[in-house]
Amino acid sequence: MFLRKTRIEPLPVTMSAVRMGERVLQVGVDDPAVASAIAAKAGLSGSAAIVVTDERDAARAARATANAGILVDVKVTPLASLPFESESFDLVVVHAAGGGASLEAMRECHRVVRHGGRVMTIEGGPASGLAAMFKTPRPPETDVIGALQSAGFRPARLLAEREGYRFAEGIKS
Repeated sequence: MFLRKTRIEPLPVTMSAVRMGERVLQVGVDDPAVASAIAAKAGLSGSAAIVVTDERDAARAARATANAGILVDVKVTPLASLPFESESFDLVVVHAAGGGASLEAMRECHRVVRHGGRVMTIEGGPASGLAAMFKTPRPPETDVIGALQSAGFRPARLLAEREGYRFAEGIKS
């Protein structure tokens, strides 16, 4: 009997639902391993880019993607003015705790995602499992759904709160 070695993806990668061949933009890098795993899902037939606000995050992202053998375009820029053409991406993943879900950033995400494309936000959520028993619940840091709706995403909804993450999604219609 042969045992197949399966690789379990981190929850944020699974929840992003990125598919082979998609054009993916990531805004911020809270976890470089997650950023490189999301970029890898686009594969050679797709493309991946990451935007961050400082050189330290750019170096973290570049190191993680290089270690994973993934080609990613990493740019340092303000999140309120993304250096991409309109409707350049199929999916935008926002995982920037420091202002990635601001209204200005969401408007830019709306501009660069194609019609019918999605924006997925990943932020810290309530603790789960044993940790939840010992921690006091924290309120959401931002009104992500409100920011998505104000930027023009319809529908915008909370997808899940699991394993210490909160996932929201908006569709450009």
